[in-house]
Amino acid sequence: MTSCWMLRITLLLAALLSIASPAQAYLDPGTGSMLLSAVIGVVAAVGLGLKMFWYQVVGLVRGRRHDAGTAGGSATPDD
Repeated sequence: MTSCWMLRITLLLAALLSIASPAQAYLDPGTGSMLLSAVIGVVAAVGLGLKMFWYQVVGLVRGRRHDAGTAGGSATPDD
């Protein structure tokens, strides 16, 4: 039942966002490369964040913790 409502809300939101209105604006040729650079930067930042989060989850599952005082920042087992 909730998935049906979520689907309806998603479709309604997509329909509302697809309605176009005149922009009355000028976009120079450099705007495309600027937007592409921004998208690449966001993807890289999200990827790095997920990688750091994943290593913390794996460290917790393996029973290790991060000690700031160890050489090289390596994880040590809890004993």
